[in-house]
Amino acid sequence: MKKRAAIILALFLPVQIILIEILGNYPLFVENWYSNWVYPITSALLRRALGFLPFSLGDFLYTLLVIMLIRWIVLRIRQRFKEPKRWILNSLAMLSLIYFCFNLFWGFNYYRLPLHTALEIDNDYNTEELVELTRDLIATSNELHFSITGNDSVKVDIPYSKGEILKLSVEGYSNIEDDFPELDYNIPSLKRSLYSIPLTYMGFNGYLNPLTNEGQVNTRIVPYKIPTTASHEIGHQLGFAKENEANFLACLTTMNHPDKYFNYSGYTFALSYCLSELYRRDPELAEQLAQTLNFGIKENYREVQEFWERHKNPFEPIFMFTYNSFLVANNQPEGMRSYSYVVALLVNYHKSRGKL
Repeated sequence: MKKRAAIILALFLPVQIILIEILGNYPLFVENWYSNWVYPITSALLRRALGFLPFSLGDFLYTLLVIMLIRWIVLRIRQRFKEPKRWILNSLAMLSLIYFCFNLFWGFNYYRLPLHTALEIDNDYNTEELVELTRDLIATSNELHFSITGNDSVKVDIPYSKGEILKLSVEGYSNIEDDFPELDYNIPSLKRSLYSIPLTYMGFNGYLNPLTNEGQVNTRIVPYKIPTTASHEIGHQLGFAKENEANFLACLTTMNHPDKYFNYSGYTFALSYCLSELYRRDPELAEQLAQTLNFGIKENYREVQEFWERHKNPFEPIFMFTYNSFLVANNQPEGMRSYSYVVALLVNYHKSRGKL
């Protein structure tokens, strides 16, 4: 990299950081000018350009980035870190460029208006409202479970291949786009991650590549969880960067999906959030309600828990801490622990629409 260009890019890094801090105070500006204008254009272009590829280009780019980083470290060690001004300048310039692309292609969405504002619903609820919703979710989940299995004691197994599940995930967004035009997802780019095994041991269901706008799904996870995971990543692709908001969209789109297996995945996913929050508020009542669940639903929950237990490793907490720190740095102060807001969206959406 030429020295002059490197200096300009390196000096641009702190300028970007300051501008981001300022923009964080103007979510309406970000919502109108970026999330609803610039981002839909860049996102659609990237998905149209890369969506047809049967593999994840983003995963290959990450591989290349890791190789380049290892090579850079080896070179620095061999040269005994000579000429620090040159390599520090070039490193800052490269970091500045990556940071710019991250924010331009996706990252500004972290600073948009909260989803409850866009939906014109409240973001608070009381325990009575939570209990009412939990009872409704249990009743519907039990009904769906029995309609699928014909036996309240066996778990649900999704009969589709993992590739079919990814294709079917798009239909959940098509089903609600009349009510929410901003959820129009007519240019899919949802891929099976090439790194599903490492993602499993890191404790992740999937992720969005912000530089290519490809939704990556860890297809090693329990198939019953893939519908909500894929729908979560689509939510990210549509510009809802915060984890809790993408989780709510995953619930909403799978519960309104034309396929009953997706409905089951969505309703039990939403129920898990509500029961967790109710356990925090009233453990005895939560336990009583949990007892009314079909045994087969508990078996599905147990299947997921056992899957993650089998893949626990000493490094997982480090990955989780790193990602949590990333979320906190990007306008998500609660990090990964954002259950309450998901429940707030579920409760208030249910209250405003009379259904989920």
